[in-house]
Amino acid sequence: MKIVVGDRNVLPHLEQFEAGLPADAEVIWCVPFDESRVIDELADADVYVGGKFSAAMGAAAPKLRMVHVAGAGTDNVDRSGLGPDVQVCNTFHHEQSIAEYVVAATVMLRRKFLQQDRALRSGVFATAVYDSTIAQPLSLSGARIGFVGFGHIGRRTWQLFRAYGAVGAAVTGSGLAPDEGLQWVSDTKDLTRLADFADVLVVSAPLNERTRGMIGAEELSRLGSDGVLVNVGRGPLVQEQSLFDALSRNEIAAAAIDVWYHYPGPDGKGEPSSLPFRDLDNVLMTPHSSGVTHHTFVGRVADIASNIDALAASIGR
Repeated sequence: MKIVVGDRNVLPHLEQFEAGLPADAEVIWCVPFDESRVIDELADADVYVGGKFSAAMGAAAPKLRMVHVAGAGTDNVDRSGLGPDVQVCNTFHHEQSIAEYVVAATVMLRRKFLQQDRALRSGVFATAVYDSTIAQPLSLSGARIGFVGFGHIGRRTWQLFRAYGAVGAAVTGSGLAPDEGLQWVSDTKDLTRLADFADVLVVSAPLNERTRGMIGAEELSRLGSDGVLVNVGRGPLVQEQSLFDALSRNEIAAAAIDVWYHYPGPDGKGEPSSLPFRDLDNVLMTPHSSGVTHHTFVGRVADIASNIDALAASIGR
């Protein structure tokens, strides 16, 4: 069985990955990703592991049985070049790391740590202890957390928030959620109600034609001037211009944005938005890294190897 790997995030776990594969597996590492080299290797490959899969790659892979993304999203897999029997698989294990990010970002933004850091670098102790115009910042005790989406990420994040004494509510596509001690759950028709309720709005819904742009000026206005938005779902769930305007006009207090409107090529260089979020002092900007930890990829690599093993067993039957 020939396996082509084009995802650099798997490489740090090479020994674990290869140890979990069938004994006859041949692994070709195309890292960093180079599509022309990958295409050359796919001619006799059984499995491809990587986040990007183009129609040209599919056309070059007549024997392919599986495309395995080393992450949750399969939106960068072009299935037009794949036969009907090719399995497209994904894997998760990021909920703990993303939950840690959401809670850490919320604390940082509600406690004004970004502003305090910048001020202290200029010799200013920007705290209510020394400046009566600065309000005492907010802790998580009693904070109202609104979840837009309540899948495995939302549930794990809520478990952490709940330990700090926060209260929560959620809207989901179905209007249903597991019994996790939330004050209420509804469907997305109550999104404005959720924004009215929330001190912190955590966005982790999937992106599709129904959810694209679901959070706009109205919802951000209802979140209010003390409100914080944390987006770990997909950038376009939140309307780009509306979010920039709300932040630049201080209509909301702050945002942590981990998912963006534009993404770079393989060199990792590029602007995440056509708007100058970088100029705002109430934004924590991170490069879609909330789930990227050693813990996440140890779990993902184990899943990928296990699924390849299962494929090899099914072929051998």
